[in-house]
Amino acid sequence: MDVYYSITLTVHILVGLGVIGLVLLQHGKGADMGAAFGSGSSGSLFGATGSANFLSRTTAVLATVFFITSLTLAYMAGSRPAASSSSVMDAVKVETTAPAVSAPVDDSKAKDIPK
Repeated sequence: MDVYYSITLTVHILVGLGVIGLVLLQHGKGADMGAAFGSGSSGSLFGATGSANFLSRTTAVLATVFFITSLTLAYMAGSRPAASSSSVMDAVKVETTAPAVSAPVDDSKAKDIPK
């Protein structure tokens, strides 16, 4: 089970980084105005609108994979058997010391103290 958890976590992290990269590569809606006047992505590899469709679809696929791996990781974490100790503090060794023995009090000297 630990191997599957590690693989799923690695895929989850890589897909998350991929989503971040693809979102940063996409241009906003305000960039379409510049493409209308001849600048922009009209001479790119995918054409004027091809890059938007490719990046949008790839982002959607990676977001779906990210969602599925998130649910899988949550399921794996919930179905793990409970550890022998339920808290980190349960594993701490507590040293008990004997209380200090107090010396007997001499009451005859206490009477001589003025109030």
